[in-house]
Amino acid sequence: MGFLTLSEPGLWGAWNIVVKGTLGVAATSLLTATTTVPELLRALERLRVPRPVVGIAGFMVRYGEVLTDDLRRMRIARISRGDDPRWIWQAMGIARTAGALFVRSYERGERVYIAMLARGYGFGPDTSDTGAAPAPRSWATALTAPVAAGVICVAAVRAAA
Repeated sequence: MGFLTLSEPGLWGAWNIVVKGTLGVAATSLLTATTTVPELLRALERLRVPRPVVGIAGFMVRYGEVLTDDLRRMRIARISRGDDPRWIWQAMGIARTAGALFVRSYERGERVYIAMLARGYGFGPDTSDTGAAPAPRSWATALTAPVAAGVICVAAVRAAA
């Protein structure tokens, strides 16, 4: 086929990349559709993820909405000043907005952290309430992705044989 040559190991490698990517996206979608943020943080603690990491993840989720609001306000302010970035050479306003948002969020994070330390915060959510055991329907939903992966693997092995 001209300058393009295909090999069987190369095609299998490409197939593996596509399947792993698809299963990863499907599993992530399934997890976000069936699990609330507090349940996810509790599960991370049960998996013995370090408390600072779980605490940071919780704050990231909480402050995502705050940063989105800041970005929306900054965009409205930029547009009200006459900026209308439709072309690549007009992107300087967007770059300045991104930089200002980074500085604002960093400074806000610093202030919040200092206020938390002043109140005796010790990293991590309160885990005194472990919650109820997962329902059987939750287990069935959670096992959908691994079962689908197994079915795909079996079908691929049979097709290759």
